[in-house]
Amino acid sequence: MDISELIKGFEPVSLCDWPSKVSCVLFLGGCNFRCPTCHNKSIAFYPQKVPSIPKQDIFDYLQRKRNWLDGVVVSGGEPTCAPGLDRLLVEIKDLGFLVKLDTNGSNPYIIEDYINRGIVDVFAVDVKGPFEKYPILTGNKITATQVEKNFEKIFSQAKLYPSKFIFRLTMVPFLTQQDIKTTMNYLPQGFELKLQEYKESPLL
Repeated sequence: MDISELIKGFEPVSLCDWPSKVSCVLFLGGCNFRCPTCHNKSIAFYPQKVPSIPKQDIFDYLQRKRNWLDGVVVSGGEPTCAPGLDRLLVEIKDLGFLVKLDTNGSNPYIIEDYINRGIVDVFAVDVKGPFEKYPILTGNKITATQVEKNFEKIFSQAKLYPSKFIFRLTMVPFLTQQDIKTTMNYLPQGFELKLQEYKESPLL
């Protein structure tokens, strides 16, 4: 599936998705996790059932707003699963926009590649909870061992490029206060874990 077919949502203006930046948000369908508390299940789990937004419509909008918007946030679903994501990001960068990529951290080598190529300015990485709870948090789509290896790689990149990383945790019902403290302790020195309120998932 071409990435143009995976553009499933678009928020023209956001003042909260990128701190201190006026941005728009582009949502790509599909995800490699099946988090039971996902707040965007239709886009993440069943993108084929959600109408696509023509990429040209979005780029026409970006052209019109290029002197007003600071950047573009690419979210999902899980955008690193989308084929041709790098080409889309390059096109956005070529228009002169900053790019923020929201990710669940499951593809650390893609993150490293995009840093090396300079096509993403900031990564917002979800650290969902203690590694041993990842199976229940993700619908058994990743093991504790796998996620720990992924974050070892991501945290090493964050130490090298601290300005490029934001780490977030959504306070879903599965998590205790001790779980949140444990997750905070994973982060490299100098980083804070941004806590997000849990929003009930809409019915499909």
